[in-house]
Amino acid sequence: MGIWELRLCVAILAIAKFRLGLEIEALRTLAFVGIVFGNQATTYTNRERRRLWSSRPSPWVIGSSVADVLIASTLAICGIAMTPLPVLVVGGTLAAAAVFAVVVDFVKVPVFRRLKIA
Repeated sequence: MGIWELRLCVAILAIAKFRLGLEIEALRTLAFVGIVFGNQATTYTNRERRRLWSSRPSPWVIGSSVADVLIASTLAICGIAMTPLPVLVVGGTLAAAAVFAVVVDFVKVPVFRRLKIA
């Protein structure tokens, strides 16, 4: 799973550098946001051997995820201790992490079944 999250982060940074033309300071902020959002996506795909939506996460998991995303987004958008990013860039990164979670989930289940993990 870690190698796939690394690929997500590299893809996010590559798009930001070569398509959006972000400078190094903004890329550092985006790396932070990408790691936070990617870790959230990986957490939800790893917590269940079956499909992502097979069981409801506990209120503590949901609450900590919401807090994590809100804190990271606020820091990045407002530029607190880092270069600010546009809301669309942060939102796009969150959307990319959500798509990443669904794609990894669809790959994970057959692989786990083949390896007799689930």
